[in-house]
Amino acid sequence: MTRPRFLPDNFTLILIATVILASLLPASGQTAVAFGWVTNLAIALLFFLHGAKLSRQAIVAGAGHWRLHLLVFSLTFVLFPLLGLALKPVLSPLIGKDLYMGMLYLCALPATVQSAIAFTSLARGNIPAAICSAAASSLFGIFLTPLLVTLLLNVHGDGASTVDAILKISVQLLLPFVAGQIARRWIGEWVGRNKSWLKFVDQGSILLVVYGAFSEAVNEGIWHQIPLWELGGLVVACCVLLALVLVASTVLGKAFGFNQEDRITILFCGSKKSLATGVPMAQVLFAGASMGVLILPLMLFHQIQLMVCAALAQRYANRPESIPEMMGQVDP
Repeated sequence: MTRPRFLPDNFTLILIATVILASLLPASGQTAVAFGWVTNLAIALLFFLHGAKLSRQAIVAGAGHWRLHLLVFSLTFVLFPLLGLALKPVLSPLIGKDLYMGMLYLCALPATVQSAIAFTSLARGNIPAAICSAAASSLFGIFLTPLLVTLLLNVHGDGASTVDAILKISVQLLLPFVAGQIARRWIGEWVGRNKSWLKFVDQGSILLVVYGAFSEAVNEGIWHQIPLWELGGLVVACCVLLALVLVASTVLGKAFGFNQEDRITILFCGSKKSLATGVPMAQVLFAGASMGVLILPLMLFHQIQLMVCAALAQRYANRPESIPEMMGQVDP
């Protein structure tokens, strides 16, 4: 039986089901505490496997394209936050204070790794540069996101200083990643052979955090706090934010004289925000606070960016091949 085209992908459907489950059967009391420990272990495993999976050779291959990386970083960590602040007069009354804070958190996050590379590959962009840029964004985001969250939201992890928040994230996220890089020499080939099913660790850890976050939010009455019209406004806000960044990525890529393969990489690496990194970071940065409202904009933006970028990637994929591509080469 052919899958209806209007249906989202399986992970999106499972994500929606997880939110519904948390709304009907939220974890509470000691169950929630135990669930939190399981979630933290799953997040550590997630970043350990990311470290074991990421090839250092792939990073070195694209590391020299500094102009491209600088533009992608500027889009991710400068343009997004500036747009979030500039749109406050419109967004704050449209979606309410709490969801607007979630939008600012979304703007402070690093780019995705998997989907940015996948879409760049499908669209025949500069794949080595995409690998390097997306991976570096994820790593630098461990340090930059807490700083941006402090500046934009005036929030510190557990009420402590920004340095404490960075240290906490480093212990929970960066150390497992480094351990994975060290273990790569022994398990790298195994991870490479099994990466088709290791994605379920990525998705499973996200689902665990989402269930825990929404359980806490439901226990605090999230669905009574957010009117339906604010949710509709959030959809519009996410679409507008993504459209502005996509246009800026395209215009700046042309203005700075990048070739088409590089412009494709800039488009897909500079317009993404990472759900896989953002949800675990929220678990650390906003411990003790209600996460459900804060990650709702990220969850929605993530689905919108996937659908829009999938259509854009397919459009680029259908273009005629250039002479360098026919010769098996892409300009650096």
